[in-house]
Amino acid sequence: MPEHAAAPTPRTDKDDDHTENTSASPAARRTGLLVTFVLGGLTATPPLAMDMYLPSLPEVTRSLHAPAATVQLTLTACLLGMALGQLVVGPMSDRWGRRRPLLIGLAVNLVATALCALAPNVETLVAFRLVQGLAGAAGIVIARAVVRDLYDGVAMARFFSTLMLISGVAPVVAPLIGGQILRVTDWRGVFLVLTVISALLGALVWLRLPETLPPTDRHGGGVGHALRSMRALLADLPFTGYMLAGGFAFAALFAYISASPFVIQEIYGASPQTFSLLFGLNSVGLVVAGQINGKVLVGRVSLDKVLAVGLAVITLAATALLLMSTGVFGEVGLAPIAAALFVLMSAMGLTMPNAQTLALLRTKHAAGSASALLGTSSFLVGAVASPLVGIAGEHTAVPMAVVQLAAALVAGACFVGMCRPWTTRENARAGSEGDES
Repeated sequence: MPEHAAAPTPRTDKDDDHTENTSASPAARRTGLLVTFVLGGLTATPPLAMDMYLPSLPEVTRSLHAPAATVQLTLTACLLGMALGQLVVGPMSDRWGRRRPLLIGLAVNLVATALCALAPNVETLVAFRLVQGLAGAAGIVIARAVVRDLYDGVAMARFFSTLMLISGVAPVVAPLIGGQILRVTDWRGVFLVLTVISALLGALVWLRLPETLPPTDRHGGGVGHALRSMRALLADLPFTGYMLAGGFAFAALFAYISASPFVIQEIYGASPQTFSLLFGLNSVGLVVAGQINGKVLVGRVSLDKVLAVGLAVITLAATALLLMSTGVFGEVGLAPIAAALFVLMSAMGLTMPNAQTLALLRTKHAAGSASALLGTSSFLVGAVASPLVGIAGEHTAVPMAVVQLAAALVAGACFVGMCRPWTTRENARAGSEGDES
């Protein structure tokens, strides 16, 4: 595949209404579907790395003779690696194009995933998971940057919702696969399956994903230019507000990801297979909400209004979880807890794609750096949330609910106080005009 192959997917024209170009040829649309599938695979890699491993967390604590809080650091390390890796890979992709950093990251991720299966103790597993996250960051940040290369406005919001449909299959299927793998092998077998998946994805990217950033749009300024670009982005208050709103919403999501295996299995006595089914159901809710966002709401309702509704629903669901876990409603069973988690997860389908879109609409010529900041903030906050949910041990869901509610309230405050959604159109024009070339 030539390094500078032309982008196959038609980019939309940007105007005040963000209208979408629909005049693509059938061949371009077919190629565009293939690129969509590849980008979906890249964004699905983190859910695979996280969620397929989740049903085995209690087994890892027994196998490696480590406490639950220490085993949860394997998730934190992977998240921290993804956060730091995006800060490096994003600006690299603005300078050298999208393909080269992506392929290097996928290769290193493949090796690190295989080494996770061989880890002799929890400390080594944490180290390998850190490297896995650092390398896996390439797929996350570059997939977002490619979308920004190819789309704009309403089309970009719809594409992010489409990616959510594709990548949403991963959290639906991954825990189910992980639970079934545990029937025939142990947690190490989960990482072996992830190794095979990583190899297949790398081959697909090598063969089918073209370069989307032309040489004329690349930056040659090195680290200094990247830092200046990031500083300019952070100085844009609405961009930073959308970034933080999305990041803290992700913290609420990751509090669920990190704590739910222990809450569902240890506190409520569910089997790994039952946990996998519930996790998959919640992921279906997220995907369905994302598709309602992309197919029904985008273009008809303001992105800011949909984002506000998503944040409000997350806050209400987290409040209900806190009240139930503290015994305000008496002793509750698994069903009410699962229902509240389903509502919280579904609301993520309204929150995450719109927060990303609204932030990326404010930048055009530094999409890699902007994508890196969005991803890094999300994963750093998520990495902090992970150990907090286990701070009180394995026998209460209160820490999970407290972290989720606090994260939702901070996300809402950032959205209202920094994004000032009632002045969005003027802010968007200002951000576009002040975008750094």
